[in-house]
Amino acid sequence: MSRPHRDGAPRATVRLQLHKDFTLDHAREQVDYYAGLGISHFYLSPVTRARPGSTHGYDVVDHGQVNPELGGEPALRALADALHARGMGILLDIVPNHMATHWDNAWWRDVLTHGRHSAYADWFDIDWHDPDPWLSGRLLAPTLGRPYLAALQNGDIHLTWDEADQIYVIEAGGRYPVAPGTLARQAAPEQTLAAHDPQTDAGRAALHALLNRQHYRLAWWPTAADQINWRRFFEISDLAGVRVDRPDVHAAVHALVLRLYAEGVIDGVRIDHIDGLAQPAMYCRRLRADLRHAGQQGGRAQPEPYIVVEKILAEDEALPAGWQTDGTTGYDFMEDVNAALHDAAGVAVLEQGWQAFSGDARSPAEQLEAARRLMLARHFSAENAALVRVLGRLARLDPSTCDCPPQAISRALVPWLVAFPVYRTYGEGGSATRADLAYCQAASLRGQRIMEDTRQEPDEAADRIADRLLGWLALPPGADDTPESARLRRRAQNRLRHLTPPLAAKALEDTYFYRRGTLLSRNEVGASPYVHALDPQQLHERLMRRAQAHPQALLATATHDHKRGEDVRARLAVLTEMPQPWLAFAGSWVARAALLDADARGPGGPVPQPGDLYMLLQTLVGAWPPALSPTDAAGVRAFCERVGQWQTKALREAKLGSNWYVPDEAYETACGAVLQALSHAATLPAGEAASQELLQDVAQWAGRLMGPGMLNSLAQATVRLTAPGVPDLYQGTDRWDFSLVDPDNRRPVDYAVRQAALRGSDPGTLASADAAPWHDGQIKQALVHRLLRLRAERNELRRGTYHPLAVEGARAAHVVAYARRSSRGATLVIAARACAARMAGAQPAHGWIDATWWQDTRIQLPSNLTTGVLHDALGNLPLPTSTRTLSVRDLLKTLPVAVLISR
Repeated sequence: MSRPHRDGAPRATVRLQLHKDFTLDHAREQVDYYAGLGISHFYLSPVTRARPGSTHGYDVVDHGQVNPELGGEPALRALADALHARGMGILLDIVPNHMATHWDNAWWRDVLTHGRHSAYADWFDIDWHDPDPWLSGRLLAPTLGRPYLAALQNGDIHLTWDEADQIYVIEAGGRYPVAPGTLARQAAPEQTLAAHDPQTDAGRAALHALLNRQHYRLAWWPTAADQINWRRFFEISDLAGVRVDRPDVHAAVHALVLRLYAEGVIDGVRIDHIDGLAQPAMYCRRLRADLRHAGQQGGRAQPEPYIVVEKILAEDEALPAGWQTDGTTGYDFMEDVNAALHDAAGVAVLEQGWQAFSGDARSPAEQLEAARRLMLARHFSAENAALVRVLGRLARLDPSTCDCPPQAISRALVPWLVAFPVYRTYGEGGSATRADLAYCQAASLRGQRIMEDTRQEPDEAADRIADRLLGWLALPPGADDTPESARLRRRAQNRLRHLTPPLAAKALEDTYFYRRGTLLSRNEVGASPYVHALDPQQLHERLMRRAQAHPQALLATATHDHKRGEDVRARLAVLTEMPQPWLAFAGSWVARAALLDADARGPGGPVPQPGDLYMLLQTLVGAWPPALSPTDAAGVRAFCERVGQWQTKALREAKLGSNWYVPDEAYETACGAVLQALSHAATLPAGEAASQELLQDVAQWAGRLMGPGMLNSLAQATVRLTAPGVPDLYQGTDRWDFSLVDPDNRRPVDYAVRQAALRGSDPGTLASADAAPWHDGQIKQALVHRLLRLRAERNELRRGTYHPLAVEGARAAHVVAYARRSSRGATLVIAARACAARMAGAQPAHGWIDATWWQDTRIQLPSNLTTGVLHDALGNLPLPTSTRTLSVRDLLKTLPVAVLISR
């Protein structure tokens, strides 16, 4: 299969989520639409065979096969052919870090069958030498829905006969093999099954004895946190970590991907969860070399492979250049452009309001440390204990710590982990990078302060351990190390690197961000808890670093993992421009909602916390659909059901009023009563219930934010489509994206509406916000269409340098202006920020933009910027033919953005 000539980096991608209801054939049906929109590459979710019915593809069971549920390899090739016919290509999401612990995973099934003697026993990170005799030589299988004895007595565990494969199988929350030679067979399968029938005392005893002879230990699922003896993806016990650092495993995992690249089916890869791998740098370099080699097979040189990694960067953390990747998947850009929409002074006022609602005045650092401590104790106890054991053996070899017990090691290590400032370290080949050392030094200093602040009495043994942790966990073995201590030091550092990424992610993204409700638009994947807003200069600095370090990294503002859609965040950002009126309203609404809930709850029931109601209010106002009327009973009910899904997940992830281990259904019901009342209110005649006023107030405030939020959305989209990098469009976000966390953000896309609008649009100009349809998102689609076509036409938007432009005048702090330049021309981009409420008219029908607000604000073009005659790329604004000063008031008359091109 040949591919048309093009360079390795995409021009623009669209992320598509594949599953049995949206297959590769369905994706092929949208090639013409996305080609017309201006997309160059389909960025596909994983296509390898996954668990039956998988909705996302990350639960891989066979790396060597394209998922038949998606159409198999013929459908993938047909899609590639259709894309190539339009000069397009494929960026493929791959999952080297983990696989599903499912019966269909032949490697995992073989390990369960043969234990340490399996050919794949070392392909997964399994501790076959667990100190617990019950688990030594076995692996934990925490899949039971109730404790082991109860599961045995209730028949949750039973022996079955697979007629098709002529084998016996143990059913226990999944299928488990019977190890050869462990089952005493009767003459017929029926007799064998009867002898192991859990409904009889003898059968139950025989079944228990049979299970004791297997290479796995069935257990109640919550026990995994304390007993798991193999590496998982985060804390998900049906996803097992794969040792892709082994050459044989690497080859097996990537054989299909390399073949598809060699044959021209795909153009590059997105590497899922790079921080889960033992040696990310070595892995990335090896994969790039493998792809290069594959591309040269058959005597046909391929373009340089395009490789991006899913990586969360902490504040001031940079992606190492030595990885030889094209950059990240764009969470860092999403954070930058989102923060730039917020007003820092307004965030400070909202923070005071949150403290009043929540009663929690702790700093973000204190709250995050509390979340990390909780995750270590409740969710990653086993992984922490495994690290303590390795450090304990290392301590025994050091005269200064040889008499320190494991408990002292834990007391020193936990504060160190709580204080660790990034996802992980990356030292390889026995070396420590300067960044690694700095992060570990920060953890040591902060960890010791935490120890001092929390201890009740002197702890000399823990202090001695704390003094040694930096060397053990950050520095390579030295001349004083014995072979054994060097081995243990490397093992401890490897354990650390597998523990800190899930700890960071689950504590920040899936705990802290569900607890802290200052402003939900800042609680997003990739966001920093310490950065609340960015001014233009700060944004410029980040975009210039991007242009220099990774000019072809993806630029995302929405993903399949986001907490809130890009337009929800843009709307909520407006609250930073009007914090006082918002807090006054929110205080009243929360108080009235609590009274409403009390009526529904009755005496003695749990009371929703004001903070939970405040976060509910933000979600309702932020995600309220533009065309929804509070009197539309069916529409309100559907919206409340969506928000109810979010609310249940939010309460459990916060781990305060409820949690996933032991959900507090009474508290969840109490919180959900408000939503039920709002849903019911839409069905009642006017004035019959207090809930109607609450619903009307939500709709009114959503309407108040809607216009300014739209302006923020258009500014956000414009920066994404013109900044240095490769813009990524998440499916459906070419129009408004008012989605919530998954599964809400993976709903079907209405392509018929989009196709019809695109056929009727003029790609040469964009109507003003006053005239264009806006409730349905057509104005956003038109902007995306125009700018994507512009990227295809303008070399500087793909390869050009980045130059901030000077802004002067009364409103200079509210403008982001920059130029993209190449030898072929220049494109100037002007976008409004943190002023949408002040720019917008009172009602959309009466005009969006109040241009007079800009007063004398102007853009000064530098003398070395040769632009020639400038033209308005979005409309027909008259522009001066020769001037080095541009009036923002003239440029932003009809839109919150302007894009000017030189000819």
